[in-house]
Amino acid sequence: MTAALQATGLSRRFGGLVAVAGVSLDLHRGQAHAVIGPNGAGKSTLINLLSGALKPDEGSIVLNGTEITELPDWRRARAGIGRSFQRTQLFPALTAQENTRLAAQSRTRGWRLFRRAGDDPDTTAQAAAALDQVGLATLTTVLAGTLSHGQRRLLEIALVLATNPTILLLDEPLAGLGAEETAPVVALLRALAARYAMLLVEHDMDAVFAVAHQVTVMVDGRVLETGTPDDIRRSPAVRDAYLGHRA
Repeated sequence: MTAALQATGLSRRFGGLVAVAGVSLDLHRGQAHAVIGPNGAGKSTLINLLSGALKPDEGSIVLNGTEITELPDWRRARAGIGRSFQRTQLFPALTAQENTRLAAQSRTRGWRLFRRAGDDPDTTAQAAAALDQVGLATLTTVLAGTLSHGQRRLLEIALVLATNPTILLLDEPLAGLGAEETAPVVALLRALAARYAMLLVEHDMDAVFAVAHQVTVMVDGRVLETGTPDDIRRSPAVRDAYLGHRA
């Protein structure tokens, strides 16, 4: 099966620190590929390399057969790479619908400076579809700043979906969520994994093993092991390096 996104030998240094060292992975449509590891393992740097926020010192990135290693982040977004962030990237004084419309508008061929996003039926439809997909269709007129933390996490995913991506790069979408808030987000991630090629960076191991088809374990910027969730659970090297003896 041909990978939707293929990263080969990615490396990135910050002075004397090697944040990512020779990392290779494939993302396939209809599958979630989780990347786990302790803090400082290089997970967020890897997402930044894939999204175009950073350029690799070495290695290549191919999207649907096309080399994109040198493309800036905005061109990768228009090519179909959507990403979320660890920290909230919402406008709290705007409604859920307004936030999502702005995300949809960002995918168009340039900002329409003299036309509101709400006047464009295409961006309005994209925003509505994204909110419906994450289960927020009844909260479109609610200010983002008044949503619960779990609802804000869902809204952040809606912003990504509103850009009409084919690749999802999700950086800790469950961060800060309690058990009750986690369940609907995990259910959404499983549904999205069936439709998109997904890279999931997450510390919640129960969620990772519930969603992921493949898991890559990073330690000190390097890939320690890649395999199925069962492979990773049983791996002595992974237990010693990261999971402890909980698996």
